[in-house]
Amino acid sequence: MHVIVQKYGGTSVADPDRIRGVAQRLVEMHREGYAMVAVISAMAGVTDNLLNLARAVSAKPTLRELDLLLATGENAATALVAMAVNALGIRAISLTGAEAGILTDRTHTKAKIANISPRQIHNLLDEDYIVVVAGFQGQNPEGEITTLGRGGSDLTAIALAGALNADACQIFTDVDGVFTCDPRVVLDAQKLHEVAYDELLEMAGSGSKVMQSRAVEFAKKFGVEFEVRSSFKTDPGTIAKEETANMEDVVIRGISVERNQAKVTVDDVRDEPGVASRIFSVIARGNIIVDMIVQSVSKHGTTDISFTIHENDLEAATQLLDPVIKEVRAAGLICTSGVAKLSVVGIGMRSHSGVAARLFDCLGQGGINIQLISTSEIKIAVIIDGKDADRAAQLTHQEFGLSRFAPVEPVAGEE
Repeated sequence: MHVIVQKYGGTSVADPDRIRGVAQRLVEMHREGYAMVAVISAMAGVTDNLLNLARAVSAKPTLRELDLLLATGENAATALVAMAVNALGIRAISLTGAEAGILTDRTHTKAKIANISPRQIHNLLDEDYIVVVAGFQGQNPEGEITTLGRGGSDLTAIALAGALNADACQIFTDVDGVFTCDPRVVLDAQKLHEVAYDELLEMAGSGSKVMQSRAVEFAKKFGVEFEVRSSFKTDPGTIAKEETANMEDVVIRGISVERNQAKVTVDDVRDEPGVASRIFSVIARGNIIVDMIVQSVSKHGTTDISFTIHENDLEAATQLLDPVIKEVRAAGLICTSGVAKLSVVGIGMRSHSGVAARLFDCLGQGGINIQLISTSEIKIAVIIDGKDADRAAQLTHQEFGLSRFAPVEPVAGEE
């Protein structure tokens, strides 16, 4: 039995016509002999509406109750898809995350998958059902509903594909695949035929909204190859996989822009052991995610520590750090909102030199000031003024010739 797991995002099930379209696709695959498992997101806009309702009745909704509320969006869409499949004459059954055997930790709204027991899914597939699973959710050891964070349906699909040892995992969304840059920013961005897990992970963590980064991490850890493709077309999408030797021939695979960032600088702090730990321990206790961290060269026993967070967390971070500033005897706290992170990503950086120089020269020639720089083996990220983000992406895309890069589709019969 060949098992295929397909995930459909909110725009793919946004209205009855699209739900029927998803059902038709599932039925066609089933009739070709595949055992089908569909993971469904809430209909487009539903999760945001539920969040707005929660905030309308409570300034700080209880996280347990928020999970219970948000999970209803996926549950509704999942039931509707199952109904649409049944209407086409093929048996389908909808399952919540808990019924699908997804066990998580106890963290509400950002739960991590601890284990999956897909016995019920296997039994239903053996009985020739199309199994439709609510994405984004599971249950903790106490049996309470938990959710996996925004974009969590990607994680549900990839985790289920791994647990079921599926023959294919397909992530259907409203875009054709993974592009060299957001086509709304760079009009001549190109669709990639393939991308390495590490590249996609860096791109997802740098502002690309195609995939949830935790889902890519899971796929890499467990070796789950998957394809990102459009639910509105039949064209092949982008395959995410383990890197191969020839992938390094492409120096830069893509460019990502992450907006709505804030830069926080602890100014003139003592350059002593434990000071950084004190600063970031407080931030961690506030469940604030820190992205880039840069420390300046120590002068006269003091240094500056700068880091970036989402600007929505800036007020909370400031409140947490105010007492710490006095404790570590820093000169003060300098906060800047409205910045953006531009990242260039490619495993080819490992074997090609001069990428940083080209990037910095390109931005300098465009009159774009770099505020912070961070690098990894396959990524260079810079913080710039948010108003320069689009132009910086366009200039960088052109500098590295990504518009001219035509992805080579595999020839039939080739591996």
